[in-house]
Amino acid sequence: MTAPAFETHEVANQPTEFAPRDLWTDDVALREAVAREGADGFVDRLAAYGALAGDALYALGFDANRDRPRLRTHDAYGRRIDRVEFHPAYHGLMEAAVAHGVAGLSWSSGVPGAHAARAALSYLHHQADAGTSCPLTMTHAAVPVLRREPGLREWADKAAAFAYDPREAPIADKRGVTLGMGMTEKQGGSDVRANATVATPQADGSYALVGHKWFFSAPMSDGFLVLAQAPGGISCFLMPRRLPDGAKNAFRLMRLKDKLGDWSNASSEVEFTGATAWRIGDEGRGVATILEMVMLTRLDCMLGAAAQMRMALAQAMHHARHRVAFGARLVEQPLMRNVLADLALEVEAAIALSMRVARAVDAAPRDPREAAFARVATAIGKFWLCKRAPVAVNEAQECLGGIGYIEETMLPRLYRQAPLNSIWEGSGNIQCLDVLRALAREPATRDALLAELQAACGRDAAFDAVIEPTLRSLADAVPGEAGARRLVEALALALQAAVLTSAGSPVAPAFVASRLVQAHPLAFGTLAAGVDTDAAIARVLPG
Repeated sequence: MTAPAFETHEVANQPTEFAPRDLWTDDVALREAVAREGADGFVDRLAAYGALAGDALYALGFDANRDRPRLRTHDAYGRRIDRVEFHPAYHGLMEAAVAHGVAGLSWSSGVPGAHAARAALSYLHHQADAGTSCPLTMTHAAVPVLRREPGLREWADKAAAFAYDPREAPIADKRGVTLGMGMTEKQGGSDVRANATVATPQADGSYALVGHKWFFSAPMSDGFLVLAQAPGGISCFLMPRRLPDGAKNAFRLMRLKDKLGDWSNASSEVEFTGATAWRIGDEGRGVATILEMVMLTRLDCMLGAAAQMRMALAQAMHHARHRVAFGARLVEQPLMRNVLADLALEVEAAIALSMRVARAVDAAPRDPREAAFARVATAIGKFWLCKRAPVAVNEAQECLGGIGYIEETMLPRLYRQAPLNSIWEGSGNIQCLDVLRALAREPATRDALLAELQAACGRDAAFDAVIEPTLRSLADAVPGEAGARRLVEALALALQAAVLTSAGSPVAPAFVASRLVQAHPLAFGTLAAGVDTDAAIARVLPG
């Protein structure tokens, strides 16, 4: 039947829906990294989650971000409840993630490679929804800290359990719990030693907390790790949401933060009004105690940045394969191929370095050199990958044109989310200062970096030629603060190139040529003539 003459809405030259996709099968760089970094014994688990993340969880992510969390401070009768209500999709994402080990796999398996496998799970989940990665990361990272205190063993075990229970109930009534954090105060920011919250010892061994937190993450968690000033100095505490008798603990949620991104999850401001908490570690050692979590949370910042770049690139590649302009598909046009290939190099280097660090974290308890490498490489990688994510996501967004700015696509959400990881767990300056501190005070970190870079030599003449300045800079005195960012950027690029070169990746020569032989321009799509763009593009998505 012929359409009426006034009918104009014929959809042509538009891509099919991106999802459902299998995020594991699609990602050859991830699959190679999993095998290379010792997690190949978990392939079945990863394959199952990759299929889920690219289908059901991908859809839930849109719902969870469309309907943002709401704060209810009081019930209908005036009773204080301090409750955050989430869309059911949020709970669906959390339930799937916890059940598949995104929070607990590292601690439930004694098999080597569990940390690397859990890192791959986190990377897959983050592509479906970044907001829920916040409580998942904090729950995962809190387990070794909680295990320090025999009296908190139940908390540690239930944080590592594969059971999600969103009910407000005392821990004894739950099979699994989630953990949040409260470190930052208005007057201190990253300088947590300036915290003013006071912790007063009680007769039963607990402490009463009085004060405020400017950022209180995942406020519906079952418990929170917080810093406060005890008589002996800044100390770390576990503060439960519900007391053992089921009563609500003495804190008040003041408001939810109106955030740039991360809309599926909630962050809040909170006041402690005599809240009961239990100390973890010695008084005055709160910062040192929390630092046990930092390597794990920084790794997840790396994974999150890599995941955002990966999903943005996959969306751009999908669009370019379907869209025709000026007589050819976008993916066939030389300048667009240059952009896509350049993004592909960035993404593959990001996941390669992240998974290498995950292997170091896994081996750290058994291998001092790997422990030293993990100590410094998490700060290096966290700084660099989180700086690259917003630029890469925006470039991918541009590949879609105007539709990449429309909320029904995923690109606006990815773009809003991309800057978060550069701020969370310490801004770029904090990471660079930490690298300087490690190199100056912990010689093993310098030795571990040198060993990592030297192990990649002898495989590629171009790499060998350009890596010498970085090796010399590590052998020389540590630069002052003003030169810290330049040093850390150089180390990050060198480490990425080393991992790719050692792995024999087909994109390693292009990465070395475009990032080390010549300084990479600010804009993507600037690969020099002769760089193999076909190899990079072919590894992004199956045709």
